[in-house]
Amino acid sequence: MMYNKMLTDKEIEAIRLIRNRIVHTGNPPSIREIMKHLGYSSPRAASYILEKLESKGFITRPSRGQIQLLKETPGSDSHAETVNIPLVGSVACGIPVFAEENIEAHYAVSIKIARPQFKYFLLRATGDSMNQSDIQDGNLVLIRQQPNAEEGDRVVALIDEEATIKEFHRTSNAIILKPRSTNKQHKPIILNEEFQVLGVVHAVIDL
Repeated sequence: MMYNKMLTDKEIEAIRLIRNRIVHTGNPPSIREIMKHLGYSSPRAASYILEKLESKGFITRPSRGQIQLLKETPGSDSHAETVNIPLVGSVACGIPVFAEENIEAHYAVSIKIARPQFKYFLLRATGDSMNQSDIQDGNLVLIRQQPNAEEGDRVVALIDEEATIKEFHRTSNAIILKPRSTNKQHKPIILNEEFQVLGVVHAVIDL
């Protein structure tokens, strides 16, 4: 049975709201938030939607507690299996440029890419210092928010209130953020531990 035949429009909207809220806040919406989002005037109507989703195997509520999305849902379609990820500005792949937290737009991204157990945001890459690492000027870069990185990760680092994408390396006494570019003017940035990792590059999108 196809996914869109199993669910009503209201049920699909409820699933999308739950997924988006978990991705962006780490917690599912309340009954009253679902009620307001779906345009209902009664919490009972929102509770009924949740009961239907639970009976169809899309969510679980242990002892009627906090809503949990199931890892796998029976069936799929691109509309219901996406989460809205905000585009929050531009980030340099050369000289760092401040990435302002102003949401320019939201893009629907498949939950197979942006998994709901993590938080994500999008940045627009500028410059050419990472063009040998598949990040070209103008690409959208999907960032998974996290404060640390592993050797070789492509990270968004905040340096002097400016954000930049570089490749992360650690030595015995320094952190080195390396460009990966055909342009030899770009040089590594050498730091101690006193800088901030905003996240790790999870995917690069060429629109």
